[in-house]
Amino acid sequence: MARSALLNVMVQAAMKAGRRLSRDFGELENLQVSRKGPGDFVSNADYQAEKILREELQKGRPNFGFLMEESGAEEGLDKSHTWIVDPLDGTTNFLHGIPMFAISIALKHEDKIIAAVIYNPATDDLFTAERGRGAFLNDRRMRVANREDFNDCVVATGVPHLGRGKHKDYLGQLEAVMADVSGIRRMGAASLDLAYVAAGRFDGYWEEYLNAWDIAAGILMVREAGGFVTDIKGGDKMLENGTIVAGNETIRKYIMRNLKRAQG
Repeated sequence: MARSALLNVMVQAAMKAGRRLSRDFGELENLQVSRKGPGDFVSNADYQAEKILREELQKGRPNFGFLMEESGAEEGLDKSHTWIVDPLDGTTNFLHGIPMFAISIALKHEDKIIAAVIYNPATDDLFTAERGRGAFLNDRRMRVANREDFNDCVVATGVPHLGRGKHKDYLGQLEAVMADVSGIRRMGAASLDLAYVAAGRFDGYWEEYLNAWDIAAGILMVREAGGFVTDIKGGDKMLENGTIVAGNETIRKYIMRNLKRAQG
């Protein structure tokens, strides 16, 4: 697959930060860990990965702005382009030695995501997408699963943890969906959940209480793989309201139907 110069900048940044994360992942006992909120851990690895990503992306496109998990928003000279970056999605997995974590980089132009990279250094899975040019896993084109029978589907979700979300409401959603599907999976990294939908590994996915950097890259990934993504109300405000439902069009509608049923 021939990558654009822009995508090459993103891939190189992700790979360089990924090498640092891989090294730290192999030395978990030496990590200095602090808490920044209930159930929300951050480590030196997180900060170091973000530093590498910032340096590499600025080197490639010095005028673009940033929206980063640790550093927040920073406007660039080019106000139309913004990097949306999560240096370590799945921090809790990382700190527990679970190899389900990823670097997520999206580029937003005006109000549209135009390029995306999601990279899991532990498995060396590199997911890439550009608007209008398709989505790829390690240079092989991805397509969302084509299942249309909800009973045959494996659906991913995110479970609200300590200090986040309305647990009782989520249990209603879970009950409504799991009654009709073959399996439910909770992997602990929203970016990878969406990448797996794009790759056809999961048939669908829903979650609430997310941040823009959790899902920006994955939204483009799923759409470029032929899938559909909306917020939980069926709109296009995922980055604003932090809710998401994804899959092929049939399965996305099934998930939406069951979530509405859970609301009564």
